[in-house]
Amino acid sequence: MLPILFFLYHAVVIIALSVVIITRRNPVHSVLWMLVLFFHIASLYLFLNAEFLAAVQIILYAGAILVLFLFVIMMLNIKHELNADICIGEWPIGVAIGLSVMTLVILGIGKFSHGPMGQASIEAVKAETHTKALGRVLYMDYLFPFEIASIILLIAIVGAIVLAKKEKASGG
Repeated sequence: MLPILFFLYHAVVIIALSVVIITRRNPVHSVLWMLVLFFHIASLYLFLNAEFLAAVQIILYAGAILVLFLFVIMMLNIKHELNADICIGEWPIGVAIGLSVMTLVILGIGKFSHGPMGQASIEAVKAETHTKALGRVLYMDYLFPFEIASIILLIAIVGAIVLAKKEKASGG
């Protein structure tokens, strides 16, 4: 009963924090609420015995990504946006789309079935640690999708550099 309550607490808090993040008018407050969200996600990973993912969640997301968000927010001129009335009546459409997506997710969850068990049983993962098991699956079974994702990220980085150079050359 206690694990179910722990999971339900985290599920409710993560959903509530997600709503809080997108409804704040001040972007710095949104980033701070996102920090709380990332810590809750990391504690959920710890609950699932995925210590490596919890550490990556804290180091990478709560550390590096949020610092990046704060730098971008500080570089932008947000005084005008904070004073402007940006809510121009799209809330009913957004709520309708959100409820539709949530309905599809709930209906889709009911359709999942457990397939055959893989080679990585709980005992096998405990014997070779989570990090080794994750690395083995990532670099052996899913090497091609991993490489495709890295190529897509490389293309995005090169595109951002090209756009920044073009903007700098035009005096923007």
